[in-house]
Amino acid sequence: MLGTMHAWQAVSRGHDVVQVEREQQARGASVRNFGLVWVGGRAPGEELATARRARELWEEIGRQVGGIGFRANGSLTALRTPAEVAVAEEVVARPDAADRGLKFLTPDEVRAVNPALSGAMVAALHCERDAAVEPRVAQPALRQHLLATGRYTWLPGREVRTLLPHGVRDDHGDVHEADLVLLCTGAALGGLVREVAGEVPVRRVRLQMMQTDPLAERLTTSVADGDSFRYYPAYRGDALDALNRNQPQPAVAAEHKMQLLMVQRLDGSLTIGDTHEYDEPFTFDVDSAPYEHLVEVAESLLGRPLPPIRRRWAGVYAQHTDPAAVVHRDRIADNAWLVTGPGGRGMTCSPAIAERTATEAGL
Repeated sequence: MLGTMHAWQAVSRGHDVVQVEREQQARGASVRNFGLVWVGGRAPGEELATARRARELWEEIGRQVGGIGFRANGSLTALRTPAEVAVAEEVVARPDAADRGLKFLTPDEVRAVNPALSGAMVAALHCERDAAVEPRVAQPALRQHLLATGRYTWLPGREVRTLLPHGVRDDHGDVHEADLVLLCTGAALGGLVREVAGEVPVRRVRLQMMQTDPLAERLTTSVADGDSFRYYPAYRGDALDALNRNQPQPAVAAEHKMQLLMVQRLDGSLTIGDTHEYDEPFTFDVDSAPYEHLVEVAESLLGRPLPPIRRRWAGVYAQHTDPAAVVHRDRIADNAWLVTGPGGRGMTCSPAIAERTATEAGL
């Protein structure tokens, strides 16, 4: 998605673009995610500003490309304990709560916003700014729109091997001439990246997710649980410190560094996750215990059994090692930039990241 958004920015500014993709279709983190445009939990400062700008850009793009499935559905973080309520109340009282679109809701207000949440909760944190897109179809839809401009060429199944003074050479031996090269390599940090940029301050993170058959009811918002407070920087503070001290996660959730995120796809199915694994080498198989935990939490919030699980998968994304850095953006040659490592914010922030790259590169 990061590469496609850079292509979008360049074409929108009147340039001809050749997009080279190592796979026949995107198969990495760009499709193995929730499709969340997640504003509420971002860190104050640059990260929040980037997410807010990206939210604006997603909405603009959604008006032009209906196939991406953009919807301004907002999110609810379900609160089930007094300690979780305290975190939400502290966050809502902060000066930037309005910029994030955050509101505290009672149980009756929660069910007015999202009637499908009929399970046990004492309150919820509502973020009106959050949104969603369809990760499995967004890039093909964007490419079709770009192709229609006549200034975009899509070359899948090729890997760039050599950076040249005026373009690149791919693994087919073909040279693609260009005034500017943007390398958006995701979690692929060896090969050409190591050759031209050396070791970069980016680590890889592995996660597990799943997708159900369609739910009979419509989830009007995306949904998170209180464990998500532990993983998003916006919620840091005294109340979160107290939550971490006094309300430890269940053993499975703590071991796999889990939170619940749940998004309903346009076909009615639910994408549910996730876990976090930071230490390589990663395991090559998926563990059942995290899925069982996610099912239990999701069913407790919905107040009913989940539909059958249709798919399970693992994914790997690239994350800057500095938590304050939105992305690793580095000019690695007179004619080339490397852009990678947005972490779990990649789907949310990619339009704004690409816009800033385009500005800094003088497009």
